[in-house]
Amino acid sequence: MLSHKQIWEGIDALAAAHGFSPSGLARRAGLDPTIFNRSKRSQDGKQRWPSTESLSRVLAVTGASIADFALLISPVTDIAARNSRPIPVIGFAQAGTQGFFDDGGFPVGGGWDTVNFPGLGDENAYALEISGDSMLPVYRDGDIVVVSPHADVRRGDRVIAKTLNGEVMAKQLLRKTASRVELASFNPEFPLRTFSPGDLGWIARIIWASQ
Repeated sequence: MLSHKQIWEGIDALAAAHGFSPSGLARRAGLDPTIFNRSKRSQDGKQRWPSTESLSRVLAVTGASIADFALLISPVTDIAARNSRPIPVIGFAQAGTQGFFDDGGFPVGGGWDTVNFPGLGDENAYALEISGDSMLPVYRDGDIVVVSPHADVRRGDRVIAKTLNGEVMAKQLLRKTASRVELASFNPEFPLRTFSPGDLGWIARIIWASQ
């Protein structure tokens, strides 16, 4: 059974994972920016729950699925621990070297460490450890992002992309057409990157991030 606390903590986690405060997430979703304020989560001693419409809007604007949200609100219980499994994890700098991914962006080869992660439906999911400050303010040095090669990638998603030259980057997908792919940098000091689809080996969606 889901608790009031779990649902609100899930919204907070969803906002943080996408670089928003709760009010910023509400504003981005076209909602009253105060709707997720902590002061409004209970009134006159009664618990106030977010509406299904507001939840639907924030999922749509972040590109998260119900399964992604469920992962954020699921407590690590004994059942979850039994259902967890190790997924491969490497440092972000290593990801650009040969031998870690196949041509489709799936993890292969040796050299991976592992981390236990509950509830993942994609057996090919993997994790990258962020290094440096080029992805601030969204991702900080040491953050872990979980990537799903099987997840659909849509405009606005946060993604990992790898070029045919071996460059690996975390970006936001702004546009993808038959002739160009536009990737926005999280750090305003870094420019928009535009590629021909033929210049990219693969793009995969970030489905979770430690914050």
